Amino acid sequence: MPLYEYRCEEDGDLITLLRPMAEADEPVDDPDGLNRSFHRVHSVFTVEAPVPPRMAECATPPPGGCCGGGCHH
Repeated sequence: MPLYEYRCEEDGDLITLLRPMAEADEPVDDPDGLNRSFHRVHSVFTVEAPVPPRMAECATPPPGGCCGGGCHH
């Protein structure tokens, strides 16, 4: 099941729920019992991956090629 984020219309509080896709746009009960209204928001995320040491050396190729051709520039 996917995770969905919902923002409170009254105070901007953000909650994350694990729900079936078929229920993604269904109304959300206020988890704090305050009868607040929530609407679904599109989640954004990034993925950071480490750069292998050999590629880090080749980040800026010198004139005439780089690292003896090891990074295929």
